[in-house]
Amino acid sequence: MTPRDASDDSSRWSDLERPPLNPGALRRGLVRAGGLWTGMDVVQRTGSTNSDLVALAAAGKADEGAVLVAEEQTSGRGRLDRQWTAPARSGLFFSVLLKPSDVPVARWGWLPLLTGVAVATGLSRSAGVDTALKWPNDLLVTVDGEERKAGGILAERAGDDAVIVGVGINVTLREDELPVPQAASLALAGAVTTDRDPLLRAVLRSLEHWYDKWRAAGGDPAASGLQETYAAGCSTLGRLVRAELPGDRSITGEAVAIDGDGRLVLATEDGVQEPVGAGDIVHLRPA
Repeated sequence: MTPRDASDDSSRWSDLERPPLNPGALRRGLVRAGGLWTGMDVVQRTGSTNSDLVALAAAGKADEGAVLVAEEQTSGRGRLDRQWTAPARSGLFFSVLLKPSDVPVARWGWLPLLTGVAVATGLSRSAGVDTALKWPNDLLVTVDGEERKAGGILAERAGDDAVIVGVGINVTLREDELPVPQAASLALAGAVTTDRDPLLRAVLRSLEHWYDKWRAAGGDPAASGLQETYAAGCSTLGRLVRAELPGDRSITGEAVAIDGDGRLVLATEDGVQEPVGAGDIVHLRPA
């Protein structure tokens, strides 16, 4: 895999509290025979790791298990093409290439939720930070008693047989660097470490563990334990929420379950249970 890289500019070490990742150490720790991760590339700057990996996959230059990490993203994207930007080396911005050929395509929609479970588990172990999951793809931490967004996940199809899953996690952002007041970072949430190398290794090992379990169960979210684990860590459940849907529609109700298709089930005031497969979720009541 040979991703586009930017030249090494003089700003790489402009912030000594944010050292660069060590690609060699990451490869030695993650890429192994028989394991999921087959390649590890770190670029200094790019527009979007998801876009780069989609292009590499389309050109046949990336295999399953390829990992592309950027020290800085200039055009990072979230859901609905929202921009995700942060100072260089202030977070973990990476994408992975997955080809779950032994899982029915109808179950591939679980991949963003699976990634959320893996990231939350990995960060809990390595950073000592409790990370809650806001359906469908946000990672929340608590700062001064308030839930804030510290990361997000974006999954995109790459051809007929592959999915690119991108992850962005704010690690060392300071209060004056936050893009919006509702944002946060692991540092602001009291992480025991902000060393990005062990954090990335922990997250990718956790992702490999959950991906292997899910594939071994044929993508069945119940048999793999994924559905139960996601529900246990989902801060959206039990809350009154508003689901803002395509077509300027919205549904308000209590979030009561994650169904077998990964949809959020809302119980409305008239007693109807409405499954929501896509949309923005606004938490209207604290957990």
